[in-house]
Amino acid sequence: MRSRANAEHWTASLYLRNLSPYLTWVFLKTSITANGVTGFMILAGWATAFSLLIPGLVGPALALVLGQLQMLIDCCDGEVARWRGTSSPAGVFLDKVGHYTTEALIPVMLGIRAAGFPFQAPADFLWTTLGLALALIIVLNKALNDMVHVARANAGLTKLEDKRGGATVPSGRLLARLRSASRFVPFHRLYHSVELTIIIFAISLLGLAIGQVSADRILVSVLLPLSFLALVGHFIAIMSSKRVRS
Repeated sequence: MRSRANAEHWTASLYLRNLSPYLTWVFLKTSITANGVTGFMILAGWATAFSLLIPGLVGPALALVLGQLQMLIDCCDGEVARWRGTSSPAGVFLDKVGHYTTEALIPVMLGIRAAGFPFQAPADFLWTTLGLALALIIVLNKALNDMVHVARANAGLTKLEDKRGGATVPSGRLLARLRSASRFVPFHRLYHSVELTIIIFAISLLGLAIGQVSADRILVSVLLPLSFLALVGHFIAIMSSKRVRS
């Protein structure tokens, strides 16, 4: 699992895979199915997002913890499925639902925080709109990877190997260099739920000095254009690679 290029989030490789067997053992002592464990993962993700509605530093701190919990449970559902021999497409589908909905809800809730929840002034709707726009771009960026697999399947091509390099490297020399450079400034990775909760918590610490609403508005204003840049770069990287070529 750890040797695959896209199998693990860095938190899993860093420490969660060392903890997950203990929680998996607890699940295996019950009648909870692997898909049931994935259901807990989904609920943990939603709780991560909605905790941002708690004012002050408490909400982001809780989101930071719950985001880690979601990733821990995400490690466990696959372990339960493999132990019981119940791996299925339904489990993969539910896993996608969990990550898509969580990573869409977090920026929506961040937009509501930036609007100064609870809010009434019509001008505050600017920030909720920006949060929704950020959520849309994040979901589209995630969907691009799945679109590649769908396109290849519809074209009768083999499944991409889950390894670094190969078909994922852009064919143009300049694009290949830019892709390599992005590893040192990986702003395109800022939109995973774990990274988002870490950033939101860090900015909330700044909010202790300048005000939570002001800090949240600065964050939304910075993340939105960067997310659009990441989306465009991701699209160009896909189209210039062998991933969508026969």
